[in-house]
Amino acid sequence: MHLAVETVGLFVAALSLAGSLYTLLAAGVAGRFAAATEPSAPALPPVTLLKPLHFDAPGLEDDLETFLNQDYPAPVQIVFGVQSESDPAIAVVRHLIARHPGIDIRLVIDTRRYGSNAKICNLINMAEQAQHDVLILSDSDISVAPDYLRRVVAALEQPGVGAVTCPYTGKPGSSAWSTLAAMGTSYDFLPNVVFGSWWGIADACLGSTIALRRTTLSQIGGFEAFSDYLADDYEIGRAIRQRGLKVQVLPFAVAHRAQEDSFTALFAHELRWSRTVRVVRPASHLGTLVTFPFALALIALALLPGQVPALAAVAAAIFARLILKLRVDKAFPAASGPLWLLPVRDLVSFAVFLGSFLGQKVAWRGRHFEVETSGAMSQL
Repeated sequence: MHLAVETVGLFVAALSLAGSLYTLLAAGVAGRFAAATEPSAPALPPVTLLKPLHFDAPGLEDDLETFLNQDYPAPVQIVFGVQSESDPAIAVVRHLIARHPGIDIRLVIDTRRYGSNAKICNLINMAEQAQHDVLILSDSDISVAPDYLRRVVAALEQPGVGAVTCPYTGKPGSSAWSTLAAMGTSYDFLPNVVFGSWWGIADACLGSTIALRRTTLSQIGGFEAFSDYLADDYEIGRAIRQRGLKVQVLPFAVAHRAQEDSFTALFAHELRWSRTVRVVRPASHLGTLVTFPFALALIALALLPGQVPALAAVAAAIFARLILKLRVDKAFPAASGPLWLLPVRDLVSFAVFLGSFLGQKVAWRGRHFEVETSGAMSQL
């Protein structure tokens, strides 16, 4: 029995050391990724921005206003959409319209539903008001720099590009739970996206930004084709790649505002996406075990108390995660949370990973769904 425990402990320690090596590689890639040269375009076309909304949230108006303050040489239309006449986001949009009378802003209030994904149903209704061929959609809790549109559209204008997306960092709210959520975005999610994109093993669209032409959207079946999928951004990217077009991941990050105000909200949100990834891409999801070196090192230490391999694994994990945080904060920048909170964040991430294997049910917008192997979801 003792030999079996020691063998397992050594294996877990080795896995943790491998994870620390991956973390250091991801840190190095993050710096090179952010320094990559971006494409340019001689002329930029008119753009329609699609911003689906659902309820008000702290900072919503500030985030939305960053899209109204773009340094862009061509016409820009912004379409906001809600699915209820009582949605409090309506007041936010009307306030923005009053403050920016010179900007072409449309507000779509439409209750029609076409499937299980409420955001996609909202986009279907909003797309009817889009005036331009270039469409850019992004989630409501995203904020961007003034040159965002220039950089995104310039990339979309390159030959063979069917869609453009970009990673995002986490911006904490007022609660400690939102800080943990923001740190998960910046120091777990973002490095994995950047690493996969750099090596050409991941080029999925992200909800922070999906830019594409209306003709491309039509070729993949319109938004209607994704009305029952939870991971709609992933499915849109996959459909575009199946058409032989490239999904261009830009070497900069926008900011995602974390709103979680409790551990329950944090865990449910992250569990929803973790279970979705496990169902849609099981092998890839299992491979992310190596991205939890600190949690693995603690398991090794519990199995091999005081032994050199376990202690080395703990030290290596702490060092690697420190280097990654510093590199991400400098490259993007992020500064999503304090260094001392990083071990707590790592343990929460590992708990979410373990929980992803305990079913296929997820909670989203107050409803419960089951994610099928196809990626579609059915309401329970």
